[in-house]
Amino acid sequence: MTSDTHTADLLAALPFAVHLGITLDEATRDRVGGTLPWSAELCTAGGVLHGGALMTLADTVGAVCAYLNLPAGASTSTVESKTNFFRAVRSGSARAVARPLHVGGSFVVVQTEVRDADGRPVGQTTQTQAVLAPRKG
Repeated sequence: MTSDTHTADLLAALPFAVHLGITLDEATRDRVGGTLPWSAELCTAGGVLHGGALMTLADTVGAVCAYLNLPAGASTSTVESKTNFFRAVRSGSARAVARPLHVGGSFVVVQTEVRDADGRPVGQTTQTQAVLAPRKG
């Protein structure tokens, strides 16, 4: 199980995610989980949680998953992201779970499933994260 301090430290590096209300409840090399509560401020017409907010949730947990799989001293940046949406979120929350599909020396590919509070699939994101070597000097 992941400690609250560990997940808080990871989120501290992602102020936009914190601003939106995203929380992490698990963070290991093999699995990262996080939640975004429904909020009227994050909605489009009809009280539907904005797709961009859902993509931010997926990108956040996916980026943390990639980061946890980096070699020491390396950093990462998203170079490609593809999202499919299956249903709207009109209340409750959205929960995302990211798992690495490929961990290599140049790229980490992560797949993130997003579900609503009832466990129904909301969307799926596959993203490619570059492995960036530490900057010198």
